Amino acid sequence: MSKERRGLRMSVVSGGDYCMSSGKARFGLWIDPRTKIMLLLLCVLSASMAPSLFYEVLLVGLVALFGLVSGKFRYALIGMAVYFVFYFLTLATMQLHGTVQVMLVAFFGLAHKVYPCGFLSGIILFTTEIGEFLSAMNRSHVSQKVVVPIAVMLRYIPTIREDWRFIKDAMKMRDVSPSLKSLITQPSMTIECIYVPLMMAASKTSDELTIASVTRGIENPKPRTSLVQVHFGIGDLIVFLCFLAMFLVGQFCKGVFL
Repeated sequence: MSKERRGLRMSVVSGGDYCMSSGKARFGLWIDPRTKIMLLLLCVLSASMAPSLFYEVLLVGLVALFGLVSGKFRYALIGMAVYFVFYFLTLATMQLHGTVQVMLVAFFGLAHKVYPCGFLSGIILFTTEIGEFLSAMNRSHVSQKVVVPIAVMLRYIPTIREDWRFIKDAMKMRDVSPSLKSLITQPSMTIECIYVPLMMAASKTSDELTIASVTRGIENPKPRTSLVQVHFGIGDLIVFLCFLAMFLVGQFCKGVFL
């Protein structure tokens, strides 16, 4: 295991000081994690009560714009492109008739409700450091019973993704790939060589995260300090007002989008 990988796993939760976990250079607008949680709540409300399909397009566009200003250019552009595929498929579905139309409209309707929230959640995950999240929750006096599981989950996801990449590269040298074709043509080999090692790596990773957390004082009831200073700024206010305006427009100007 590399030094960088050990550092990632050991920086999950600290009993004393919280620290930045990745050390990577950051581009784009920095937003307080507490503001991001409020943005996600507004996005969920806006998507669930969207008055029309056009309004949902504007909502996804706003989320994509937030991704661009946050420095996630590729993710924002790909996310917007994928949504436009759903959008045009939905328009094409409107031209159908019968049971097939009802089933497809129900499916795409659910996709339009869920997609903006998932899109924004991805941006939040990619732009939020563990140390920032813990510091923000600590300053908000959120219970550790809520904060710690979320922090461990946020660290668990990229670690498993790294394990998946290592296993996939190793199996490619043995002419085994995790593609749908390999799963159909060689199901036993694919499961044995890729998915079984992944599950074993996931189990080992969970044990390592638990040991690291206990070792660094996760059970210490004393208040924790933080090396990461989080604060609300003008950027937080502007972004929050944009999402709030989108929500209010959807509720009080429904006739415009019908």
